[in-house]
Amino acid sequence: MHFLRATPILGALLAQALAALVVAGLLSALLPELAGRFGIDPIIWGALVLQALLSAGLTRGLGLAVWWQWIAFAFPFAVALALAAGSLPAWPFGVAFLLLYLFFSNTARERVPLYLTNRATIEALRRLMAERGATRFIDLGSGLGGVVRGMAGKDRNAEGYETAPMAFLISAILSKLTGRGTIHRRDIWSADITDADIVYVFLSPEPMPMVHDKARREMKPGSLLVSNSFAIPGLDADEIWDLSDRRKTRLYLYGMKG
Repeated sequence: MHFLRATPILGALLAQALAALVVAGLLSALLPELAGRFGIDPIIWGALVLQALLSAGLTRGLGLAVWWQWIAFAFPFAVALALAAGSLPAWPFGVAFLLLYLFFSNTARERVPLYLTNRATIEALRRLMAERGATRFIDLGSGLGGVVRGMAGKDRNAEGYETAPMAFLISAILSKLTGRGTIHRRDIWSADITDADIVYVFLSPEPMPMVHDKARREMKPGSLLVSNSFAIPGLDADEIWDLSDRRKTRLYLYGMKG
């Protein structure tokens, strides 16, 4: 089970395969009777819905993150749509796959999807830096770099770490053009956070224990780890900031004691 959680794409494929076996078994037993009563089209749609529900449930049962459950649910319909496309040229699917890779290639490897931080959260982070007299800010998994650009300036040094190719390219270009912040193409586990006053993450529940381990080992005493929406399991935050934005953002603040 731990291996599947560490390599979630294998767990997702296993869930689809097991669900497909169940659906195939039911169809082989019930297809003649159901086809005579309802026709073939409702049976196909019913099988797709059942495959989606079973695979999503199995993905949850395997302990995979919530976005894998949504992927598992959507996958059968996506395959059906691709097969139904039939005469459509193949290049749109190739382009779609390439774009998904360029923006989300680190999701399967690091279990870190692309989340975008809103302006209200950036303003709260600025206020936090001002209250603590902090000057160096690091965003681990900086995405399109909006937080880094928003935090840079007024004696604030801001850096971001991003590995998804397109997200890195866009954020690096925007930082260069605006002269705000620095983006590194390096994964969050090899990022240098030893001199950071505040390290910000907006990742997912799965990597948070490892993020805490890294912060505890590397961050200096008195510095602060801030997690958007996802708490560190089994550890009480020193402070919790509930923002009044539309998505009801919650920031978990963890002080580093060295």
